[in-house]
Amino acid sequence: MTYPPGFAWGVATAAYQIEGAVAEGGRGPSIWDTFVRQPGAVFHGENGDVACDHYHRWEADLDLMAELGIPAYRLSLSWARLQPTGSGPLNPEGVAFYRALLEGCHARGITPYVTLYHWDLPQALHELGGWPARSTAERFGEYSALVADQLGDLAEHWITINEPICASFLSYHWGMQAPGHTDEGEAVRAAHHLLLAHGLALTAFRERLPTAKVGITNLISHLNPATGSPEDAAATRIADIRFNRTFLEPVYRGRYGEDVAEVFGHLGLTAGETIDGLVRPGDLALIGAPTDFAGVNHYTNTLIAADPEGFGGFRMIQVDPTPTNFDWSDTPSALRDVLVRIHRDFTPLPLYVTENGATFTDYPTPDDAVHDPERIAYLEGYTAAVGEAIDHGVPVSGYFAWSFLDNFEWSWGFSQRFGIVYVDFATQRRIPKDSAYWYRTFISGTTGRTP
Repeated sequence: MTYPPGFAWGVATAAYQIEGAVAEGGRGPSIWDTFVRQPGAVFHGENGDVACDHYHRWEADLDLMAELGIPAYRLSLSWARLQPTGSGPLNPEGVAFYRALLEGCHARGITPYVTLYHWDLPQALHELGGWPARSTAERFGEYSALVADQLGDLAEHWITINEPICASFLSYHWGMQAPGHTDEGEAVRAAHHLLLAHGLALTAFRERLPTAKVGITNLISHLNPATGSPEDAAATRIADIRFNRTFLEPVYRGRYGEDVAEVFGHLGLTAGETIDGLVRPGDLALIGAPTDFAGVNHYTNTLIAADPEGFGGFRMIQVDPTPTNFDWSDTPSALRDVLVRIHRDFTPLPLYVTENGATFTDYPTPDDAVHDPERIAYLEGYTAAVGEAIDHGVPVSGYFAWSFLDNFEWSWGFSQRFGIVYVDFATQRRIPKDSAYWYRTFISGTTGRTP
């Protein structure tokens, strides 16, 4: 495959999943610190208190990244570390930590791509209503302005929100993620306010850093009917609205479509704006303001079957093969098709695959190696799919493998290993897996970059 000059090859992480040090450096509690302590919320009752201890080991982690020839690193800032209560001035210790981390990237020739929000809402804001409350979006806009002022000189590329569908529906309706609520009305309000938060953050960065490149990352599902029945076709349309169009249309078309309003209008998500409604005058202009790129996270290829007992009236079936530990599909063409669709139907902007990866049963051998041929095959397929999308005329500008390190995988605790680097959580030893060395060779072959 031929990739365009300047294509960003990288790896990705998220603050809560790797940093640890949850009560150090002035960090305040987040909704995840609370959620992990709810009985049954997380596999084996595990938590991110230590995780990969990246807060104390970041220099060695960046050294390893450089040794592996990784040119770009997508990381997230912990809102709870930078602004412990979600309002007021930034925490100086948090600012110092992230300045050192970002400067450390530059010193090693690694380009940072920075995410402002990857799900670690300060607990104090949750107690004031969380994402279902409009005030949380307003606080996020203020937080983003402070980040732009104090860290904006250290990165060119900024992602406002990671996967608003997860921070809304998985968190407030499905109960799978913090704060673990099961109220669809809360989820719909959270979804709109997360998109509004994106718009407010975008405005803050435009005012302070007009040359910064800013976008949002959405988790995009590849969906097809399980059968040729009209019922499955109708269910697939509803699933696409719920998973994809609710989050894509307002950002890239400046509106919620009539189909979205048809599904969620009874919960306040309307195509039009009203003074006292959920969608208020000016919201859609903020949400739909031009961005500089579109972030795409993609993991699975899913069939949709009508099911009156399922969420939204459907159930999801993974397309075979499903070799990963999550029983997720391994069909690279789905990523190609997602990228083609986003470019064709929603935006001509450059696209970045900001997350893509898989979990397998990884373990060190007696000679201290970690052999993961399944992950190598997965990466071969999905990076080739990116090349195919480019051949179809899609302006893909980067690919970030999820993840750099094995980490705390949210409600699955430490049971799922996504990393190209193995982490022994008992000792915090890092062992690059075979896939890490494959990725180094692959990147060198496409860019000519020598680690």
